Amino acid sequence: MKETITFIGNGNMALSIAQGLKEIFDIEVVGRDIAKLDKFEKNLGVTIVKELYEDFDMNGKKIILCVKPANLEEVGVRLKGVANQLYSVLAGSTIASLKQNIKAKATVRVMPNLAASVGCSMTTMTGDSSLKEEAQELFKSIGTTLWLGSEKELDIATGVAGSGPAYLALIHEALCDGAVKQGMKRTDALKVANGLFEGFGQLINTTHPALLKDEVMSPGGTTAAGYAALEKGNVRSSCIDAVEVAFQITQK
Repeated sequence: MKETITFIGNGNMALSIAQGLKEIFDIEVVGRDIAKLDKFEKNLGVTIVKELYEDFDMNGKKIILCVKPANLEEVGVRLKGVANQLYSVLAGSTIASLKQNIKAKATVRVMPNLAASVGCSMTTMTGDSSLKEEAQELFKSIGTTLWLGSEKELDIATGVAGSGPAYLALIHEALCDGAVKQGMKRTDALKVANGLFEGFGQLINTTHPALLKDEVMSPGGTTAAGYAALEKGNVRSSCIDAVEVAFQITQK
């Protein structure tokens, strides 16, 4: 018999993580609307246990908290009991605030991203060291994990890996738009960009980005011209700013 893991919250992040864990765990989901829980079950593609917030008993359960950060206090007062483990994906919600609102024997903050649904999340985490090994093992089921030494580092990582899929989607779309502008069919542009991202993901794991850039950029060539255009558009500075402002949001 599989161990049960309980999701409190039924949004996109909960669904993405559940997609990565559904073969390993029985899934229980707690929400405020049974119709939305039914939709979650349909999208997940496996039978789940569905519960409503009111008086839900967490006693002895392994919990992944996936509600909106603004709803932490509201949800916390509806829950009963003490969880064994609490894994929270709430951006910006500190360990102290989690412990104040959700009773658990041990608490870890976790920041996966939407690639969890395909087993390729970059998941950063920090919290009670007693859960360090278990947390890394659990979230290895949905990709790569990294335990960080402080909550500040986790909040910085949120602005990179947590928000990063949106940034990369923007770059992907922009490159496709550039190809279409020059005369390529949209469907072909998408295939070319998809292949680029897939291959780059493998390369960047073994090659420093500066070295990778130099390997591609020949003197006076197409890459040098395109790279100069990106620098003219302040792409590097904009990426740095994106991480900064995302980090600042977590501190509010």
